[in-house]
Amino acid sequence: MSVKGDIGVIGLAVMGQNLILNMNDHGFKVVAYNRTTSKVDEFLQGAAKGTNIIGAYSLEDLARKLEKPRKVMLMVRAGDVVDQFIDALLPHLEAGDIIIDGGNTNYPDTNRRVAYLREKGIRFIGTGVSGGEEGARLGPSIMPGGDESAWEHVKPILQAISAKTDKGEACCDWVGRDGAGHFVKMVHNGIEYGDMQLICEAYQFLKEGVGLSDDELQATFNEWRNTELDSYLIDITADILGYKDEDGTRLVDKILDTAGQKGTGKWTGINALDFGIPLTLITESVFARCVSSFKDQRVEASQLFNKTVGKVEGNKKGWIEAVRKALLASKIISYAQGFMLIREASENFGWNINYGNTALLWREGCIIRSRFLGNIRDAYEADPDLIFLGSDAYFKGILEDSLGEWRQVVAKSIEVGIPMPCMASAITFLDSYTSARLPANLLQAQRDYFGAHTYERTDKPRGEFFHTNWTGRGGDTASTTYDV
Repeated sequence: MSVKGDIGVIGLAVMGQNLILNMNDHGFKVVAYNRTTSKVDEFLQGAAKGTNIIGAYSLEDLARKLEKPRKVMLMVRAGDVVDQFIDALLPHLEAGDIIIDGGNTNYPDTNRRVAYLREKGIRFIGTGVSGGEEGARLGPSIMPGGDESAWEHVKPILQAISAKTDKGEACCDWVGRDGAGHFVKMVHNGIEYGDMQLICEAYQFLKEGVGLSDDELQATFNEWRNTELDSYLIDITADILGYKDEDGTRLVDKILDTAGQKGTGKWTGINALDFGIPLTLITESVFARCVSSFKDQRVEASQLFNKTVGKVEGNKKGWIEAVRKALLASKIISYAQGFMLIREASENFGWNINYGNTALLWREGCIIRSRFLGNIRDAYEADPDLIFLGSDAYFKGILEDSLGEWRQVVAKSIEVGIPMPCMASAITFLDSYTSARLPANLLQAQRDYFGAHTYERTDKPRGEFFHTNWTGRGGDTASTTYDV
């Protein structure tokens, strides 16, 4: 009698194949299935040749070859395809079996699927998987959430294949019920958007403003690897800046300046608006990609306005260090805003997310892995109720130390005409967040003037609302009040 599989994986694109090979390397017997069954044979005779991986040629065959409770992981495109596979699997599953969605799913869909499958006795996990092809093969960051009763059954597999910190800790742990895992993955991707745009702004300022050569740019990013900026995205940026085309020139200069996106950054911004969280930096990074897509319009407008970029005068080394500090401080704000959004969702949905553990999940394996994620974990372990990451002593110190250079870089970028939406939004957020008084008093008066929306007074207790008949022509009836 043949030995049955520990887990089945549906979807043999690159991520699916690499996760299967990773599972096999860690001693798990995997059953592989693809809707186009010829790909199963191609996989078994190719990358999986000589392994213990088992092929399946129908969903019934897949279910028959799995140990109970069956564990089936979907590595397919997010959206309707996931629902189609769930419905096709159900006739072949039994109560207690587990379905895992490893795609970039929008968390409300995970909420819905957990509830739908619970009624049928099937346990559902929605898990974010980050790290790209290399991460899937060698150890990704994994962020599972959903039906917690399923966790004990999949934990040995997912933690074994995940990335590990230098202390051997798995970058995989239970996030929370329902869509918590996919929500955290969504915010991860939003931070990724922000990190990438911040690096691009630093690159443009140093290249076009300060006038660093290609070699100087590469050397700068290589040096930053040895600072608090050390991260995967800094690493690959250094590699990209050094990569030469066949003619010996830098390839990056030949790549069209229009950025794509798949939607997770947009979802993060939409949820921030829905929850009333000022996720300014990540939202600006999404808009920066949108602006980049207007290539033909931008070229025409640059000629119409005779756009030129001024020269950033002064000592190169001084500007490089100023940009490093501005980049580091802006990154801290990006993560701070991201954790504010996670906290709001966790409290709203009762997910009880452990914020320190969330930082650990991102410490290795994922696209935003960086040195200071360990410091973020320390901050939340010291104070689980920490609301603003910048209030922690370590991060507060960096922000205060960087503030002068940060202002200098942002101001100079505006002066010479270099767009810097994310760094500017980051310092503006900090200035707003640390202001005891903002001009919203005038804004609220305006709202009351034209819409009778009422206001609170500084000389009265909070919660008492007032309306003024500003012109003498209005009435005394106030509009209702509400908050996002």
